Amino acid sequence: MMPIPARTSSPTHNTNRIARYYLVREIGRGSFGAVYLARDPIVDRNVAIKTCHVRGNSAEDKDAIQQFINEARATGRLCHPNIVTIFDAGDDGGAAFIAMEYLQGTLLRKLLESGHAFSAKEIAAICGKLADALAHAHKNGVIHRDINPSNIFVLDENQPKIFDFGIARAPNRIQLEENDNKPYTLFNNNLIGTPNYMSPEQATGRQVDHLTDIYSLGAVMYEMLANRRPFQSDSTETLLESIAYKAPPAPHELNKAVPLALSQIVMKAMSKRPEKRYQSGQEMAHDIHLYLTRDGHARNKAPLAASQEKAPSAPPPRLRAPIVLAGLLALAVAVIAYFRFL
Repeated sequence: MMPIPARTSSPTHNTNRIARYYLVREIGRGSFGAVYLARDPIVDRNVAIKTCHVRGNSAEDKDAIQQFINEARATGRLCHPNIVTIFDAGDDGGAAFIAMEYLQGTLLRKLLESGHAFSAKEIAAICGKLADALAHAHKNGVIHRDINPSNIFVLDENQPKIFDFGIARAPNRIQLEENDNKPYTLFNNNLIGTPNYMSPEQATGRQVDHLTDIYSLGAVMYEMLANRRPFQSDSTETLLESIAYKAPPAPHELNKAVPLALSQIVMKAMSKRPEKRYQSGQEMAHDIHLYLTRDGHARNKAPLAASQEKAPSAPPPRLRAPIVLAGLLALAVAVIAYFRFL
């Protein structure tokens, strides 16, 4: 859960403050806490306060605490314009909290569900920034592990923000269970992450590294381009088996308007074999940038090409010599013929 303007009810916290932050209103609520719009009086700015109210000792409570602390630790070490910024974290009267930037925009998931159509250029620009953000996270030892449209916020002018690093793997994350490194399998209920966007490694219970985020971003880009998810099934097990062992049709095969270059970028990012994918977010961002650059050049050259169609153009330099020789030969034959018949 994140700062998503959704509710306008009064705060349910027992005071109108958490630490130094004045609560304005509740904007989201979940099983283990709530999110508030709040005001930081020291720097005079709005912030989003995410709280975690857990007093039990159950495994579910422990998981909630673990994810909350991991989110603060993982996100707090990152500083990138396309990753939500953490300002503060702490404990106030038994309620853990995270203070982060207050985002005003819309979840990518809601945009897709509403039928919002992004142009190919917009999709490339958004996903290029997300790839760059992942490159930054990976360089700092943070693997998100749950990149999906519900964890991407879209601000004005299509500026994306990645958030919810609750299940991220970072150098200083806490581990409460011995099997924390193997939370993904086809045949148990200990499934962490969003199935539709999981990498094949996640789906089959193998160890994951930063390349799992590359796959997931590819799956997000796939949905934006093709207007459907790569794999769909009502059965989680069937869905994960498809992710692990089947190849989806390329986006341009489902939507003829999809540029082949973007379709190829998606399919490379979603390769079943990690070593065949982009090996970094930076590599993926580079190819997307190349597409945007070439597309821009093509658009700039289009009017010139159209104007040139009205008049024949000169032959390429490599064809000029044969043409000249042919002309000289024809002239020589004509001269010989002329003198022969004098």
